[in-house]
Amino acid sequence: MADFREQRAAVKFCFLLRKSGTETLETLKTAYKDDAMGKTQVSEWFSHFKNGEMSIDDKPRSGRPSTARTHENQSGDWFFHHDNASAHTALSVRQFLTKNGMIPVPHPPYSPDLAPCNFFLFPRMKRDMEALSSISKDEFRQCFEKWNKRLDMCISVSGEYFEGD
Repeated sequence: MADFREQRAAVKFCFLLRKSGTETLETLKTAYKDDAMGKTQVSEWFSHFKNGEMSIDDKPRSGRPSTARTHENQSGDWFFHHDNASAHTALSVRQFLTKNGMIPVPHPPYSPDLAPCNFFLFPRMKRDMEALSSISKDEFRQCFEKWNKRLDMCISVSGEYFEGD
């Protein structure tokens, strides 16, 4: 993930050169690509600088609760599964996952049936919107056993498309 403090310094530099917010945003996009801060952030920092607040440090704010799972306190028994949607495979997301010690389970392209929501949760929700409260722990366990079977099936067909169980 991009270092936003570094980008704030770049925004301040552009501000001091009297560049517009739009020009600054385009410069950041050129330099940082997908990791560039957004239009709103650039506008907010321009506002700070216009008001004479020249520090590039964030103001203190409440952060993550001390009980949150972090790289330092996790036990390593978690895995992360997502499909190959571009929002999930963007460089910034991959860097965040790496930084936080989350190793994604590889997902072959064009295999939506491997996502537990697609073969387990969504069909139930379609049948009955009250389904979520009625799902037992055993049913969730069975869901993930079924998911493992689907992963094995995907491996056995070398990642090619397959239907059903």
